[in-house]
Amino acid sequence: MLQIGLSHTSTTVVDNTNTARTYGSGGLDVFATPAMIGLMENAAMTAVADDLPEGSSTVGAHISTSHIKPSKLGATIKATAVLEEIDGRKLTFKVSALDEGGLIGEGTHIRYIVDIERFMSKIM
Repeated sequence: MLQIGLSHTSTTVVDNTNTARTYGSGGLDVFATPAMIGLMENAAMTAVADDLPEGSSTVGAHISTSHIKPSKLGATIKATAVLEEIDGRKLTFKVSALDEGGLIGEGTHIRYIVDIERFMSKIM
């Protein structure tokens, strides 16, 4: 059952697959903003996955975030999502990301609950 406060933390290590240079979002070998956003979305998706109705999933619809500090190769990144609001199918999460030095990003992420079969039938 979905309830306010559900949370999850997703973890990754900065390597050559998730740098700004690799993503094309910058020219340096630091953790890419798109990679941070993806990790935040993964944390939100995972936080509620076990509590969704059978045959349902969530899809990301909006994220508003800051990336306030770079993270070097080898750094461990932890993104946490906490479910703060449930409005029908709309789920709002507080998201944050940290490395060993502290906060590197934070924001708000909105996901919607969808029926997988119905959702996929619209795009096939």
